[in-house]
Amino acid sequence: MSARKNNAARRAVVLLSGGLDSATALYFAKKTGFKPSCLVFDYGQRHGKEIACAKKLCRAAGCSCTVLTIRLPWKGSSLLDKNQVIPEVTRTPGHQVTGKIPSTYVPGRNIIFLSFALSFAEAISARAVFIGANAIDYSGYPDCRPQFYRAFDKVIATGTKAGVQKRPLRVMAPLIDLSKAEIIKLGTALGVPYALTWSCYLGGKTPCGTCDSCRLRAKGFRQAGIADPAGKRQ
Repeated sequence: MSARKNNAARRAVVLLSGGLDSATALYFAKKTGFKPSCLVFDYGQRHGKEIACAKKLCRAAGCSCTVLTIRLPWKGSSLLDKNQVIPEVTRTPGHQVTGKIPSTYVPGRNIIFLSFALSFAEAISARAVFIGANAIDYSGYPDCRPQFYRAFDKVIATGTKAGVQKRPLRVMAPLIDLSKAEIIKLGTALGVPYALTWSCYLGGKTPCGTCDSCRLRAKGFRQAGIADPAGKRQ
């Protein structure tokens, strides 16, 4: 195999939000021998802190960073509509969220993001798209479950040039079955600079501490027995 083909075989697109999970997915991709190209979305979310963190993570990891601006003018989510209140979600004693899907769900977000990432991956002859989705300690979004990613692999196989030519291109969700504590332990071992990440749904000077994302993060570090390196800033 030529050096050019070998390099192409190890390229990957990483969806990077600036949060804890996507940062871990990025460093996992690097550890497993991929050369990541990071794709960051400015999609009209409430604040730009996570985008700024994503850029810092790319610099720390030595990876290229593409920030793509899109808009979802129909909104449909409290992450896009500042007139809606970010909810505090009630949890069961286990991991899963009870009741209906929370208002922080953005309609079709991961389908949209993965479609752009897939196009990017095909254009640069990458062989994988990494996403930090998790179905254990998560907010109950339907596009964070294993069956969704299995279905998307079928879309790739049937609806892309890479798929019909039988060239490998897969969505990789290495954190899908891990608890938040397990993700943090893995990321710590990989050297993820969690101090550079932002998880809060709100964009204040310090995290709110009450939104679902803040609570999941705090719970994960507590159960992992590791101090959050972002401290009160996150």
